[in-house]
This record gives sequence, C-alpha cells and structure tokens, in this order.
Amino acid sequence: MKTLDEAEVGIFCYISQLPGFSGVLKQRYSDFIVNEVDLEGNVVHLTNLEAPSEIAEEKKTKMSDQLNKSYDTELESFKSLTSDSDADCLKAFVNQISSGVKDSLSPIVLSPSSDKSHRTAVHNFFKEHFTFLVTDTVDGPDTSSKCIRVWFNAGGNNGRGRNSRKRKDRGDKPYDNRGSDNWPDHLGKFLRFHLYKENKDTQEALGLIGKMLGVQTRSFGFAGTKDKRAVSTQRVTVFKQRASKLAALNERLFGIKVGDFCHVKEGLLLGQLYGNRFTVTLRSIVADSADTIKASADALGKHGFINYFGLQRFGSGSVPTHLVGATLLRGEWRKAVEMLLDPREGEKDSIQKVREYYKESNDIDGTLKQLPRHLVAERAILQCLKKCPGNYLQALKAIPRTLRMMYVHSYQSYLWNHAASTRVQKYGIDQVVLGDLVYCKGDHREKVAATIHNSECEDDSCNDMNECSQLDEICETVFPEEISNSVKAIGEDDLVAGNYTIEDVILPMPGSRVIYPLNEISKNFHDLAKKDDISLTESVHSVKEFSITSMTGGYRRVFQKPMDFEWKLLTYTDGDIPLVETDLEIIAKSRTSSVVRKEYPTDGSEEVKLPSNCTNQQESPEKNASSSSTYNSKAEDGDREVEVPQKPTVGFSNAEEAKTALQLSFTLPSSCYATMAIRELLKTSTSVAFHKTLNQ
Repeated sequence: MKTLDEAEVGIFCYISQLPGFSGVLKQRYSDFIVNEVDLEGNVVHLTNLEAPSEIAEEKKTKMSDQLNKSYDTELESFKSLTSDSDADCLKAFVNQISSGVKDSLSPIVLSPSSDKSHRTAVHNFFKEHFTFLVTDTVDGPDTSSKCIRVWFNAGGNNGRGRNSRKRKDRGDKPYDNRGSDNWPDHLGKFLRFHLYKENKDTQEALGLIGKMLGVQTRSFGFAGTKDKRAVSTQRVTVFKQRASKLAALNERLFGIKVGDFCHVKEGLLLGQLYGNRFTVTLRSIVADSADTIKASADALGKHGFINYFGLQRFGSGSVPTHLVGATLLRGEWRKAVEMLLDPREGEKDSIQKVREYYKESNDIDGTLKQLPRHLVAERAILQCLKKCPGNYLQALKAIPRTLRMMYVHSYQSYLWNHAASTRVQKYGIDQVVLGDLVYCKGDHREKVAATIHNSECEDDSCNDMNECSQLDEICETVFPEEISNSVKAIGEDDLVAGNYTIEDVILPMPGSRVIYPLNEISKNFHDLAKKDDISLTESVHSVKEFSITSMTGGYRRVFQKPMDFEWKLLTYTDGDIPLVETDLEIIAKSRTSSVVRKEYPTDGSEEVKLPSNCTNQQESPEKNASSSSTYNSKAEDGDREVEVPQKPTVGFSNAEEAKTALQLSFTLPSSCYATMAIRELLKTSTSVAFHKTLNQ
C-alpha cells in the first residue's frame, strides 16, 4: 500500500547529529502503552475492576435519613407558595410516607393554577426540598388551568427511556421531570471510570460498551482519543449509569476493561487532560554499539525533539487528509467529493470494487448497500447526494463536523511542519533569533500555552482518514482576547537581555488571529500556501468552516522535551511475550490466578486469539527480559552489560536467539506525538509501512 513519506508533509530535520540505529516500533500492540495524564498531573491507571459497594449503601442510608427527618420548616414555607389546604394535604402525604405507607399510596393533586410561572416555582420547590417526591402536571377542571400532581418517588425510569409515553397516555403512572432517571442527590450525575483497552481505538471501545448498556456513544465523555494499536488507559464519563452495571460488563468484554468508578458532577470534554505517559518498547535493536544507544537516548532526554505533527495527522490512506483540506480551502467542492469517493491505491479489494462500482454506475443505493459502515465520510456524502443530486458542498457538510474539519486542520499542520523544518534549517537549534515568536514572559504565559492549540491531536489518534472512530482530537480553538499581548516577536532588546531560549520558540497554526514571525519563516508559510493556490489572508469563497481566514488559528512549540524521561535496555528470547506489565496484568498478579497473555502479530484489524496451550501460562515476562543494564538511565555501575547486536538482520531468527529491546518511558503534553520522539532517537521513518518491513 502506498503511504506518505515524512518529507511530503514537511518532516525533514533532527535536533541531534548522532547516528541512528535500527529498532522495530509496535511489533506488538503492548509495545506501545499509553496512560492518560489528567489536568492535575495524575497518571491514569486501571487499578480496580469492582464497583464500590458503598454507593448502594449510601443510597439506602440517604433515603432513610430523608424519610425520618422533620419537614415542618419546609411545609411552613410551602404555605407561602400555595394555599393552606395544599400545605395540609402535603403534610398528611409526607406523614403517611414516613410511617411506612408507600407502595399503595395514591398521589395527591394540588389546587388548579393557570399561572405557568407559579407552577414552575412549585415544581422547583419540590426538587429542592422534597427530593423523595416527584411532580408532574395534569389537566385542571377547566381548559385554562393545570394541576400539579405529587408522587412518592418509588424508582423506575419515571417516564423516560424507550418505553416512555406522553403524559396523556401515562394514566396514573409517575413521571420524574428532573431527568432520565430517579437519580439520588448524593450521587453526581456522571459516572467516571477508567477505560483500559488493547488494540482498539477509543470510539470503537465506547461504541461496544454503549451497545451493551443500551445508550448512545454520545452519552460518553472523554478528554482525548487514544491510539488503536496500543494498550491504553484513560478517563471516561457516562451520564447517569450505575457502577455495578458497568462492572458487570467486564466478564463479557474482550480486550476492554472498565474500573476505578466514582460519581462526578460534570462530564469530561475533549482537551481536559495534561497529556499522556508513554511506555514504548523498541524491539530487535541493531546498533554499532551500546554506546550509540546510550548517547542517543541521553540526547533525547536532554534536548528533546522537533515537535512535528506525526504522519498519523495526515491519514494512512493513499489520499492524504491535507490534500483534501487544500481542495476545500480552494472551494473545489466537486473535486473534494471525488477525492473521497474515487478508487484509491492500496485499499482492500472489496472496498476498491465498491468505489469502482459507484464511479462506473453512479448507483447510490447499490453503493450504500455494499459500502462498509466504517467509511463514515463516504456514506454521509452519498446519502446527501441521494437527496440533493449535484450539491457537492452540501454533501461535504453532511460529513460529521469533527471529521470534515480534520481535513482543513491537516492542511494547517502541513504548513506548520514545513515552517518548523525551515526554521531549523535556516537558524539552527541553539538560540532564538530576531523575529522568532515566543509567549511573553508574565502572568498570561502559561495560560496561553495551555489553551492555544488549534485542533491538537494526541499521539496516534487518527490512523485512517475514513474512520470516524479514529479521528484526530479536534475541538474549537480557545482564543483568549489577550492573545495579541501574550505572543511577541523577539526584538534586539530581547536578544541582548537573553530572556528567551530556543525552548520558547513557537510557530503559528495559520488563521485570522495569529501573528507570523518577523523573519524569513513568515514568507515560508505564505509561499507554500501560494503553491497550492491558497491565500492565508484572503478567501476565495464564503464557506467559513473551509476558510483559513475564518479560523482563529493558534500556536505550537517548535521544540519539545520529554518529561520524566527514563530508558533501559532489555534482552529477550521469545518475541511473542510482552516485555512490560500492563495495568490489567498487574491487577491479575494480585489475584490468586493470574494469567500472562502471549501475543501474536496482527495487522491491527483482527482479534488476537490465544492458543489453548497459553491459557495457564504462569511464566512472567521478566523471566525473558533482563531489566538490568550498564546503559540504563538510572542504572548503577555494577549492573550487567547488555550485548547489542551489531549486524543487520533480515527478519527475526529462531525464538531462542537472544535479542535486545530498548524501553522508553516519558510524558508528553497532549499536543505532542510520541512517534516524533522515536524518530529523533532512531533517525528512521515512523511510517507504518517502514516498520512493517522490519517486522517481516
């Protein structure tokens, strides 16, 4: 399959001039472990699969406390809102409930009222003061009035859900107008849990969980998407679900586990994370010597890497996302549709045939019947063209917003990458130069640095431009009003004072509200866009979402250092056994019957099935991995030296031959790509196609 070359998207340079070495990235999906880091800097791990029992107990205690307390004060206040007779009626009703008469208790109906605002105030009074009661509205004695009906809240779905009926059809069944469930006040309306997944992307995992729960995927909230070919743990929230219900799914989920439950008041939104903690294992290391590896690893920790947008940003298909983006920015709607629908090189034969069928027949219905559902953009376009033949712009707008915006954001990333390479080539990596952009030193610096990321994406979050489940993490740009005062171009005074270092240098993501460097790099942005017949200052059409001049833009650091960086060399013999414990294996280890899984290579699309003779395997990965090394970032001098193969090998030799792996652990902000750190280390391409050749 034809895949992008790094140079095609502006990835040219390295920080260090050290020689690289050979290593295989993601030979096993467990070689790439991602743990989310929340806004408080906590690394998210799966530690407990059980639902906390105290939640159910607290609910019982809470209800008991509510029914045993005195409501004299509340009833007195109720008199000022309604009549004495209604207050007396409510008092008798509450006394009956407190005395234990609940199941056979009929609702009470308050006096008629034609004032809607008054009825709303009464409903709100019950919500605030009588949480064990629910209210609804019924017809009054005449057409101009309504009555409020009061029920004891005995549970159930209270009129919501797939079997709910309109008020006129409910008869005497209760209805809770406060939400989709009779939700206890002591619990936050969102259940937060940790989602652990293996070889599955975030949307795929949540889609499966949602299907089992009977809720739509949009009920879930998460801070960022995670790579598919990896083992990852992240926080997720879901609206009004019980921990026990989710925990019960663990027995039925394959490659997915949920745990560490708690209830919170707010759901998670995209971008509500600091970044990710990566544990990356590079296998089959071949280098001139262990000294070469040591020097490269130390240099990565000390100097970092160029903060390029990785290849994942531009899709894995033969039609890169930034080229579609350029077409949209030029307003060539029909051409953009054709780029998305036409046959393309390297796809599966079944999909290729469907694309060819549509191109030859123009049969939309027949194409939709054959087109796989994961091709979200193509299906959306065809369904719109069926309703509005020839309206290509409308068809493009039918693509889900996060997916269609990925194309133009990808073009911004393409320009940024080229500008970053030009900055390094012209001015080096040692110091700031006149005209460089930096965040101003001062109160707003960190605030702006944290918020101004135009559609940043987590590492490896979009493996296929056509799969909505593997999209970039794209959200609206937050652009504070003070941004013009928070970014500045370096002047002569700054150079003399030495207030800024190379680590402070930023470059803009093109948009209407950014400033460009006051040196030659600005020209690079405009000249490259001009080659694609795109202006960064004027739009050729009026469709705002496909126009750079209507996008606010943002800024991105040119150089990034990995935080809490550690590395070590390992030796192993069996390439099918993971070299690091996952969260799930650590949990299993604490139980009486732990099972260490044995992986086999997959193409990323198939489920991994364990052979029967591995089911009871008790051997720990550590038996096959020597974790001590002379060349360990935190090793002592007395540690044993790991011998690194020095001759290139073709494929892998037999399972008993000792091999070397390099294991890296580091944290990156959410806008950075771990693959770019690996690229700086190995000095080789990060493309999937390249590493597949090493894995053959």
